[in-house]
Amino acid sequence: MMADLTSVDFVTVLSQAAAAYRGQGGIRPSAEILVNALLQAEKAAKRQRLTYPLESLLGKWQLCFATGTKKVRERGGIVLGKGLYVPKFIAIYISFNATWEQDSGRGEIGNQVEFSPVLLKLTGLVQYLGKKNLLAFDFNQMLISVFGRIVYNRAIRSGKVQTEDFYKQPIAKLPFFAFFLVTENFIAARGRGGGLAFWIREI
Repeated sequence: MMADLTSVDFVTVLSQAAAAYRGQGGIRPSAEILVNALLQAEKAAKRQRLTYPLESLLGKWQLCFATGTKKVRERGGIVLGKGLYVPKFIAIYISFNATWEQDSGRGEIGNQVEFSPVLLKLTGLVQYLGKKNLLAFDFNQMLISVFGRIVYNRAIRSGKVQTEDFYKQPIAKLPFFAFFLVTENFIAARGRGGGLAFWIREI
């Protein structure tokens, strides 16, 4: 008999997942239950027309869980993959620093992967549409370090747009996250490709 996943409060499920992933006790919800909770949160945000201020995204967030997507020919679209928790031996972070130009919706983003002893970090620009909770981004700098020693630190081109033209681009032409849940402890978003991501605040 299948569990009635819709009867579980999504905030409770996500809070359990965050606590368990941090090692603060409890059992991690299954991937199926967590995906369902994220979908509930997304529906609630749309129904209530929730918007989140730029300031609520500031900080450093560790990727806890993500889903992929797969194309379905007969349906003519895509569906979510099962999703998985990020293994603890690899740490993936997204960060938004305090240099946001809040009135303009502009700022900076960092995305780093730590797989000891290697660290890969990408940084770049973002523009945020608060009314839609859409955050578009483009990375333009890459840093690689090994055992704490920087071995590569240069400007890159992501293949999207030149930095000076970034803010002139329509968001539809840029990679983006559509945030549907933002709290003190965790955030969740759907990416342009359709996948879901769940981050917990670094503590």
